[in-house]
Amino acid sequence: MRLRHIEIFQAIRQTGSVSGAAQLLHVSQPAVSKVLQHAEQQLGFPLFLRVRGKLQATPEALELEREVDKVTESLQSVRRLAQSLRREPGHSLRIGATPALALSLLPPAIHQWTTRYPDIACELSSAHSRELMQSLLMREVDAALTLQMTDHPGLKVQALASGVLVALAPKDFWPVETAGKPLPLMALAGVPLIGLSSADPLAARLDSYLEAVEPPPLVRIAVQTYSLARAMVESGAGVAVIDPFTALGASSATTTIRPLAPSLPITLYAVTRASEPPPHTLSDLLKIFSDRAQEQLNNLNPAPL
Repeated sequence: MRLRHIEIFQAIRQTGSVSGAAQLLHVSQPAVSKVLQHAEQQLGFPLFLRVRGKLQATPEALELEREVDKVTESLQSVRRLAQSLRREPGHSLRIGATPALALSLLPPAIHQWTTRYPDIACELSSAHSRELMQSLLMREVDAALTLQMTDHPGLKVQALASGVLVALAPKDFWPVETAGKPLPLMALAGVPLIGLSSADPLAARLDSYLEAVEPPPLVRIAVQTYSLARAMVESGAGVAVIDPFTALGASSATTTIRPLAPSLPITLYAVTRASEPPPHTLSDLLKIFSDRAQEQLNNLNPAPL
C-alpha cells in the first residue's frame, strides 16, 4: 500500500463512507473512489463492503489496520519533527515535566520567567519520564524536568536540586509532637502504605529500602503517579513515601510530612539535547527552577538526621 492508499483507507474507516472521507480530506468523491479502487487492485482483495449503506472493513482490512496505524504514527512523528525544525530559535521555549513537578514546581517558576521575558512564548507539557526523553529526542520539547536519571548518549543531564523522600501521612496518624521530625524506618512496620506501580523507577529502590521492615507495610493500593498517592493520603487511605515536591502540595490541614531516617536521596534533573546548544534563555529558566526547588525543599525544615 502507498501512503495515499493508507490515508484514504483510514479516512473511510473513520467516516464510514467515500463522501465522508472526501470531505475529511478536502478532495472530490471520484478522487477517493479512484484511490480506493487502485489500492484494492494492488492488494488483490477488497478493503470495504457496503453494509446497510455504510462501508465496513473486510476481515483482510482489519488485519491490515494494526500495521497501518503504526505507519500513521510514524508519519505524525515526522510531521512534528519537521514542524520543530521550522521553529525559529529563541522565540519560544517548550518545557516538559513529570506530573508531580508540573503541578508543584512548574507554575511559580514559569510565572517568574515569563515576567522576566514577556516577549518569549512558553509551551508546557506533562508526561512520564520515558515519554519526556522521547519528546526531547524528537525535538518536541527543549528541556525536561524529571526525578529520574538518564544515561542516553543523545541527552545531557544537569542536577538542579537534591532532597530526600518523605513519608506523607493523614493528620494525627503519628503523635502531633513528631510532625516534621525524621521518621525511623521501622515506624513503617505494619502501616497501610500506598504503593507505587512496578513501572515506576522509584518502586525498586523503595522496595529495597523497606526490606528490613518487619512486619512489612501493608500495601493494598498501588498508584502510577505521586500526585495520586498524595490524593489517597489526603483521603485517609494510608501513608505514602513520595518526593518532597509532591508532598509539599498536600493540605497541611489533613496531612503531615516527615523525612525518612535513614534518608533516601532524590535529585531533580533538567535534561536537554546533547547535540545542540540550548536556547540562550533556557539557562536562566533552569536557574529559576533550581532556586525554586531549593526553596521548596527548605520549607520541609527537617531536623538533623
